Amino acid sequence: MKTTLKLALVAAAAVAAFGAHAQDFPAKDKTVTLVVPFAAGGPTDRVARDLAEALRKPLGATVVVDNTAGAGSSIGAARVARATPDGYTLLLNHIGMSTMPALYRKLSFSVPNDFEYLGMVNEVPMTLIARPTMPANNFKELTAWIQQNKGKINLGNAGLGAASHLCGLMFKSALQTDMTDVPYKGTAPAITDLIGGQIDLLCDQTTNTTSQIEGKKVKAYAVTTAKRLTTPALKDLPTLAESGLKDFNVSIWHGLYAPKGTPADVQKKINEALKVALKDPEFIKKQEALGAVVITDKRIDGPEHKKFVAAEIDKWGAVIKAAGTYAD
Repeated sequence: MKTTLKLALVAAAAVAAFGAHAQDFPAKDKTVTLVVPFAAGGPTDRVARDLAEALRKPLGATVVVDNTAGAGSSIGAARVARATPDGYTLLLNHIGMSTMPALYRKLSFSVPNDFEYLGMVNEVPMTLIARPTMPANNFKELTAWIQQNKGKINLGNAGLGAASHLCGLMFKSALQTDMTDVPYKGTAPAITDLIGGQIDLLCDQTTNTTSQIEGKKVKAYAVTTAKRLTTPALKDLPTLAESGLKDFNVSIWHGLYAPKGTPADVQKKINEALKVALKDPEFIKKQEALGAVVITDKRIDGPEHKKFVAAEIDKWGAVIKAAGTYAD
């Protein structure tokens, strides 16, 4: 009886302490680590650093970015899934959250079950670009050139599971034309080789391509969103859908996550801080400069973002399965 009572008291004390911890989050002497599952300097890293700064004031804590790159974002995601669920270790990831279940046969975590979904941050359109020496001057001419050069076309990407890889899969499927995939260890070397003419085509985020388009270092043919963009450098580009690829709509989004079991009070505080951060004029300005659109709809809430990711898992699972693209 005494042993049972003692265990009950210990359990009650632990629950009370955990509840008090949630109430006091974030502690003044602790920093919040925002894990980015990609290398420093890339588009997701840029979004993360802008977000970390915007979160600092409303959250009342220093937010530091920690890059844990590799395996299509699965290494960084696994780190957060295993972290103590106290709100001090968070994950900022992009569309990779919805493609990992299909791309990787073995994951040490479950995307739907091992994270708390805190809210969506932004959406980033993509552009179809080509080497500067490409003879085609518009999308109609490009599709004709593609048909004439079957088996000879090199389509670059930033690696398995990267945004450019996924967009490339969709593009090949829409055209029903095979191309040689050329994977790189990141976007920068892929764009360098595109400019140099070593590869022919690349479909990548506006965060990576806008400055190259503005500088006329590459040829741009279309955007991948349902509607045209308003960004000055891209406003004259047609959508792939209006160019003939019906229902083609691909954008790269970013979301914020915590380890499963993070207290509800802590989740609420982070979500409230996120909503303030996404209204920060400086953050919005920086995102617009990257060609990104800050989220203002209901996906800013965790449950709605989780529904969105579930639909994306189904969408990309079908595409990846059809392409027969997998990683161990």
